[in-house]
Amino acid sequence: MRTRTGLFRTLALMSQLDSARVLAVVPARGGSKGVPGKNLIEVGDEPLITRAVRALGRASRVDDIVVSTDSAEIGAVAADAGATVFPRPAELSGDSVSSEAVLLHCLDIFRGQHGSDPDVVLMVQCTSPFIAAETIDGVVSSILDEGWDCAFTAARVHEFLWRRDGSGAAVAVNHSAEVRPLRQEREPEFRETGAVYGMRTTGFRAAKHRFFGRIGLVEMPASHAVEIDSHDDLAIARALAAGFDSSLGTDVDVDAVVTDFDGVHTDDRAIVLQDGTEGVVVSRSDGAGVARLLAAGIPLMILSVEQNPVVAARAKKLGAQVLHGVGDKAAVLKSWLAEQRLDPARVAYVGNDLRDLDAMALVGWPVAVGDAHPAVRQAARLVLTKVGGAGAVRELSDLVLRAYERRNA
Repeated sequence: MRTRTGLFRTLALMSQLDSARVLAVVPARGGSKGVPGKNLIEVGDEPLITRAVRALGRASRVDDIVVSTDSAEIGAVAADAGATVFPRPAELSGDSVSSEAVLLHCLDIFRGQHGSDPDVVLMVQCTSPFIAAETIDGVVSSILDEGWDCAFTAARVHEFLWRRDGSGAAVAVNHSAEVRPLRQEREPEFRETGAVYGMRTTGFRAAKHRFFGRIGLVEMPASHAVEIDSHDDLAIARALAAGFDSSLGTDVDVDAVVTDFDGVHTDDRAIVLQDGTEGVVVSRSDGAGVARLLAAGIPLMILSVEQNPVVAARAKKLGAQVLHGVGDKAAVLKSWLAEQRLDPARVAYVGNDLRDLDAMALVGWPVAVGDAHPAVRQAARLVLTKVGGAGAVRELSDLVLRAYERRNA
């Protein structure tokens, strides 16, 4: 009985973490003094506001994306990228208005629409064009999983800092001018990047400031920590964009997506209770990705060997087609493609284990989740950065939709 109680506690904790709602807010004023029209300036062929929204879309632990703006043009671009737009009132549009005031305004609107606050609120600056999805997820994880009250992104530095005193003479700040230790001998320091801030909403409402309680630090690569405040910064970002963007994956131009279930929509684990029933943990981010695919008219079908009610239940929740209890996945997939009159070359199949190999060989886009069997990774045209059950389906959905949007632009 003690084991069952412990299991229920584990399930309850997992349920609480999975049900925690995360709202991301991107503040984007129309005015900018340093670089006029900055939030709509393109880096790597995309406006900065679009880059921020799409980075959040790739994160597996963000549920709602909001752009707060006083600009109709920024709002239109943000909406096209997939964000909800909260128009900003005139009193919050000046350059002296604090980001905290903007966040509180967005939280009030969100609470009015949904009846309650999100558990965590993020502030993401679109002036940081190279924010990786794993960095965003890391900020959420530091709060929900590690227990910090708030967290922020920072880059590791080892520089010797100086300042000028009243006479103009150089004065050492974080070191002794007489001692020159080797880099590896110095304790690292961290520079706040301004990219992502995360806060427990209850604590933020009480403090009305982004830093309160126990403050966590999430390290991001220095190469990602570019912040655009000047034309020189913009030139650097544009020079770096091609290399950075190539790491985000190739557009997957297909007409349909087929996925395995266990190990793709889940982490390949099952929770077995004493009565023999099974449960799995899935990602709401994956569900949002599937919803966007279906809304664009791109069908998704789940093909699973397992004859399990949980597979059908998840497919029904997603609105996806499902064939489960399948012995020969390749044969069933071939028949389905013919019935749907789909060109196999324009279909993606996402797998994770050896029994997916034959099905993957039938399509033009064989795809492996990040933690797939080595043979599956070797056979894949694309290996996702996300693992099964933690945003892999969402990652592929974003790549498919990006190709769809460019094809239909």
